[in-house]
Amino acid sequence: MKTTDFIRTLLVFTLCFIANVTIFAGNPDGKLIYNAEEVDGVKVSETVYKMNNGLLTNYEKYCYKYNDNKQVTENLMQIWDGDNKCWNNHMCIRYIYTNSDVTINYYEWNEKKNDFILLPDRTVTMQN
Repeated sequence: MKTTDFIRTLLVFTLCFIANVTIFAGNPDGKLIYNAEEVDGVKVSETVYKMNNGLLTNYEKYCYKYNDNKQVTENLMQIWDGDNKCWNNHMCIRYIYTNSDVTINYYEWNEKKNDFILLPDRTVTMQN
């Protein structure tokens, strides 16, 4: 029963994260193309390209880190800066696993501090 509740809760938070990313990203004018990179059976990054006048242009990038149990420990989101031709940090989600819990911390990039800032109202701990 606890496993089912954990999976449901994780699914809800995943959907909330996707909705949050969609709100931050706005509404792109073209189709999005996804290119995932896997190493040893786990996705380590995913680059999202946007179709722009028949050309693919960088749009978003996700980088993933894992622990020894192949559980995601960090999900970094970057947005393409076309003017400066570089990836800029946008958001980071960090997962902390204990014996029976997982804590999910959301961070937003702060350019002035040049660091991620914890968003405590979005921190969630779920029982496994």
